[in-house]
Amino acid sequence: MFGLSPVQILLVLAIVLLLFGARRLPDMARGLGQGLREFRGGLTGAGDREEHAERAPAAQEPVAGEAPEQPTGSQDALRK
Repeated sequence: MFGLSPVQILLVLAIVLLLFGARRLPDMARGLGQGLREFRGGLTGAGDREEHAERAPAAQEPVAGEAPEQPTGSQDALRK
């Protein structure tokens, strides 16, 4: 992996642990993972489909006991 031996990788990880501390490492890893996920989604276009699905208004079914919405007055005038 990048020409690094396991000893060198452990040394780099130990230095990172000393610099940032054990409390911040999980947050940093989580942020890195979310960034990579967004990057991959942007490359494949998966994010566009999800955003489009979120923007589309869902047809709301009437709640039990409630009457469905009545058309406005201007629509009633057109029907007569």
